[in-house]
Amino acid sequence: MQPIRSAAFKLFLLLWTLFLAATMPWLAWRKDPVTTRRVSRLWAGGIVWGMRVLGGLSYREIGREHRPATPALYVSNHQSAWETIVFAVLVPEVAIVLKEELYRIPIFGWFLKRSPMIAIDRAGRSSSLKKMFREAREATAQGRSLLIFPEGTRRAPTERADFHRGVLLLYKAIGVPVVPVAHNAGLYWKARSFTITGGEITVSYLPAIPPGLPDEEFMTRLRDVIYAERDRLVGAAGALVEDAA
Repeated sequence: MQPIRSAAFKLFLLLWTLFLAATMPWLAWRKDPVTTRRVSRLWAGGIVWGMRVLGGLSYREIGREHRPATPALYVSNHQSAWETIVFAVLVPEVAIVLKEELYRIPIFGWFLKRSPMIAIDRAGRSSSLKKMFREAREATAQGRSLLIFPEGTRRAPTERADFHRGVLLLYKAIGVPVVPVAHNAGLYWKARSFTITGGEITVSYLPAIPPGLPDEEFMTRLRDVIYAERDRLVGAAGALVEDAA
């Protein structure tokens, strides 16, 4: 039954994305990033609906009391395409720090570029960092929060990696609270795949880290709290996912 539900979701994802593509000429004419982000959130909300109704995959949030009312830097583990889509719903008006090559993805990349997000050219080095800082400050000045995946690429649910120091540079440059985020989406939506498993993803917001900590203290604390909570979520759900597979 689940393979059929997953196939139904993939068909819906294709058709819903084609609907998104149909809005591109109008949005290009308007040249309004706010409207572009609204359409992107509508699309992401439709994906959430499709996952739940067709694919049997929902999500829940815990620790929302740790989210500040003002712009913050959300730092999340990265396991699948799920979080890159659904964060538009979880944190409206979010500006995602991402690899510039993602702009080349058809339709999706067009919307990322015109939202706009914060793209990093990994070959640009110092000039790319200056651009990241400038765009991050502009985003927070507009009331937008930031999102970064410091692992750099999608990882298996229990894999550990060193966090890229770009998150530290952002932390020092923009001076907003950092909200660590952990989730177990990779158990249900595999990396580099659009096949999903039914169940319930858990997204956990952890206590915010204030600005001003020493470099190594910040990096160690950030990595430790995210991985400890991720491992807890994966361990709690792992047996259920194996039973459903």
